Amino acid sequence: MAKRILVPVDSSDQATEACEFAAEEYPDATVVLLHVINPAEAGYSAEASIPSFSEEWYEKQKATSEDLLDDLEAAVTEAGVESIERVIEVGRPTKVIVEYADDHDIDQIVMGSHGRSGMSRILLGSVAEIVVRRASVPVTVVR
Repeated sequence: MAKRILVPVDSSDQATEACEFAAEEYPDATVVLLHVINPAEAGYSAEASIPSFSEEWYEKQKATSEDLLDDLEAAVTEAGVESIERVIEVGRPTKVIVEYADDHDIDQIVMGSHGRSGMSRILLGSVAEIVVRRASVPVTVVR
């Protein structure tokens, strides 16, 4: 049975590098590109109180996610991977990534690290670090 590699992605260079790494290391695997739309990013601005704002925000985020996945899928396909799945989920990224891996027969997670250090890492946390701690499958963090 072929491996299933989960690659959580955002628009960062590190996510692109994680896709390239997964394609190089696991060319015969199914690569699952997962983008998580975080509703916390909608914020609490004055616009957020407008009833249609959240729906418009979500539709814009979904379109942006589709564009991102188009670009990353093309790069992974060009690298030689034939089996690619695309997933867009909504929620807190760390929770969604770990739960998706548990619920969808994922063998390995490959993800980028944003390389924060010092106070910003303490204050913001690290999605990669939390996934490493909570995932039930191996996690490779690409820098």
